[in-house]
Amino acid sequence: MDFFTFGSKDIGIDLGTANILVALKDKGIVLKEPSVVAIDKITNKVLASGEEAKEMLGRTPENIKAVRPLKDGVIADFTATQLMLKNIIQKVAKRYSIGKPRVVVGVPSGITEVEERAVEESILQAGAKEVYLIEEPMAAAIGSGIDVSEPSGNIIVDIGGGTTEVAVISLGGIVVSNSIRIAGDELDEDIISYIKKEHNLAIGETTAENIKKEIASVLPQMTEQKIVVRGRDLVTGYPKNTEVYSTEIQIAISNSIQEIIDVVKLTLEKTPPELVSDIAQKGIILAGGGALIQNIDKLISEKTKMPVYVAQDPLDSVVKGTYKTLEDLNKLKTVLINSRKKR
Repeated sequence: MDFFTFGSKDIGIDLGTANILVALKDKGIVLKEPSVVAIDKITNKVLASGEEAKEMLGRTPENIKAVRPLKDGVIADFTATQLMLKNIIQKVAKRYSIGKPRVVVGVPSGITEVEERAVEESILQAGAKEVYLIEEPMAAAIGSGIDVSEPSGNIIVDIGGGTTEVAVISLGGIVVSNSIRIAGDELDEDIISYIKKEHNLAIGETTAENIKKEIASVLPQMTEQKIVVRGRDLVTGYPKNTEVYSTEIQIAISNSIQEIIDVVKLTLEKTPPELVSDIAQKGIILAGGGALIQNIDKLISEKTKMPVYVAQDPLDSVVKGTYKTLEDLNKLKTVLINSRKKR
């Protein structure tokens, strides 16, 4: 079934591991929801997507599977991704009159050709006319207001759900880039492991994510923060509440944070001297959900000896970049890593 039956509009998608954001040309962001889909195993129909499906994670009966079809920034479950994209596009199509659009999708810079094709196929089968792929750090740079076409060095660190992408950009291209599969999801796993080990308490992904958002900090704080966490006592098997402190979470996530810092330093070491000198003046831009962790800008600045700034609306940087690219496709065509067309 093809949902694009009205007038044509162009769409930008940030196909994130944690969240999917959709923007329409001239309209801005029109949809933002978790990258989760609940599917009836018997009929293979989508029962829910987004927030509603996220609530079902870890709570479904046997005939329903609630999954995150993207892992580490790439498609892990092709069928579920396709169903989720169709569902999302249907939601957008209901609200806005959309014909067969051109779609620009943000993908991780470390994506393989096989993964590229999987993303393209999913979106073409959801009814798009043309699919263009743009590397997420490039999209995040454009979305953060950087003029990527100028002959001057800029560095962007995009800490998403599945990947952390670091890229040095100049003259409309990525000069040096590194991508590691350590980001928001890995920090959640760190928190789950720590609480299991130190508190004998089993908690789920959603609880870990809430702890991260509420009290995670990468530096000691003037005032210790705490949160009451509910989980399953690993000794008795019964539900139990326990208090968890920000200092504990700082310890829990410290190794992963160090790996993120290491990849930023490694990228800077590989950057040509002229561009490093530009970056030293302009600073490092942080985007993605990980940019919202308390004091992460201060810690990266301390370790790199450079100014660090968090992008305005860091969660929206990639999707903003996709629709800014659509608005000026001729000028920004060089930033696209492909142009696969369906006629």
